[in-house]
Amino acid sequence: MIANARRWRILAGGVAAGMAGVLGLAGNTALADPVYPLPQPAPATVTQTVTVAPGAAAASQSAAQLAVSPSLAAQSVAAPGLVPAAALAAPETLVPAASVTLHDFLAAKGVKLEPQVAHGFKALNLVLPVPRGWSQVPDPNVPDAFAVLADRVGGDGIYTSNAALVVYKLVGGDFDPKEAITHGYIDAQQQPAWRTTNASLADFGGMPSAVIEGTYRDNNMTLNTARRHTLAAVGPDKYLVTLSVTTTAAEAVAAANATDAITNGFKIGIPGAAASTAAGLPQRPPG
Repeated sequence: MIANARRWRILAGGVAAGMAGVLGLAGNTALADPVYPLPQPAPATVTQTVTVAPGAAAASQSAAQLAVSPSLAAQSVAAPGLVPAAALAAPETLVPAASVTLHDFLAAKGVKLEPQVAHGFKALNLVLPVPRGWSQVPDPNVPDAFAVLADRVGGDGIYTSNAALVVYKLVGGDFDPKEAITHGYIDAQQQPAWRTTNASLADFGGMPSAVIEGTYRDNNMTLNTARRHTLAAVGPDKYLVTLSVTTTAAEAVAAANATDAITNGFKIGIPGAAASTAAGLPQRPPG
């Protein structure tokens, strides 16, 4: 995540061909590049399936999904006429914490955060959509980055819209994931002149998650960001997965199709488990 918003230099390089992609950061594969012309062939283990993301028809965008494991491609279907028991249960109500960031909460519980890298990562299946005109880039301004995407064709000439994914393995300590995730808003709320426009503590694909959207000031710019923290458990191992998508407030409308595709298309799966329907950012009320 981009914890401290920094100005991005406009990224040099050629514009990718007119196609969107999906980074499949999945179990048994290394980080896959977007489906752009590359000087070297893709690994033989990578399979490609052309899909259309939600809303892509209106935006005339297509997506090529890379290295998605069978577990993520599977769909769970309820028996006709039966309502799943989970749907009958009253939703759990979590109260957002008023102080202490999620990282500080975990540290106080004796948890060590070990940054993960995409190459060779097998613990989780992560799907990160790559909108048309965006591409994966290295960026030293994102501490412990797992993957960073940037808009190579849009922007206002000063700030580059971007998405940053960070993954930590949580080692040691003892904590309640539901209690921990209530601290998921605080780091965003500590940004200068923060104003919340949307937030939810609803589970994400069955995992404790906190997502918050809003604006804040970075020097003379107003930035708009959506940030999601998710706590994922794989057997005895626990992970903190954070995705933040940031653009200037002035470019938020122009970049909306791309940023919505990322936030709503992002998925976290457990290798070997049935696919879960991870919801995107909660919808805003009309008006």
